Amino acid sequence: MTDPTVAVPPVDVDVLRVEIQKTYTDVSTKPDEDFVFPTGRAWAEDLGYPQPELSRVPDGSVESFAGVANPFALGRIERGATVLDLGCGAGTDLLIAAQMVGEEGRAGGMDMTPAMLERARASAAGMGLANVELHEGLIERLPLDDESVDVVISNGVIDLVPDKAAVFGEIDRVLRPGGRLQIADVIIHTEVSEDARERIDLWTG
Repeated sequence: MTDPTVAVPPVDVDVLRVEIQKTYTDVSTKPDEDFVFPTGRAWAEDLGYPQPELSRVPDGSVESFAGVANPFALGRIERGATVLDLGCGAGTDLLIAAQMVGEEGRAGGMDMTPAMLERARASAAGMGLANVELHEGLIERLPLDDESVDVVISNGVIDLVPDKAAVFGEIDRVLRPGGRLQIADVIIHTEVSEDARERIDLWTG
């Protein structure tokens, strides 16, 4: 018997995750291709990303940047803080945050696409950033202790997850008292039809 209190996702979540991984693997491995969303260093510059931090991020990461806005417009991250980037992708936001928090701080990135994490890892090594830690997995299930993070950032990722309550529940769990959330994401102000909710291509693009 189905529990009426449990929300049923509008799409097959396993299929959705596979399609998201395919899309963002292409963004990572074929950054010069045209996508339905803007990508690359020029796009990050148009969004007003902080300098000089952006200029120091290798092209291997920035050319695969696919954010929707600039979470750092909400404020710089303090030196010595512990920051977590949900859906860190190839690492542009993560590597900027790692520079801001400095050697005394920690910058963790979580993503489910291995090709993106490879780019982020290579860029962190190339920049000599020893304060970066990467995790492969789902942002609905974070491998972190309770109250272990000062700032959570995310850029254009939470909208891809059907179970947003699980994501925000995990954010609430890992944030320390007084911690903050800086996200950039897509918001739809009108009701989405059931047909549209069931279309994988609209979720991924």
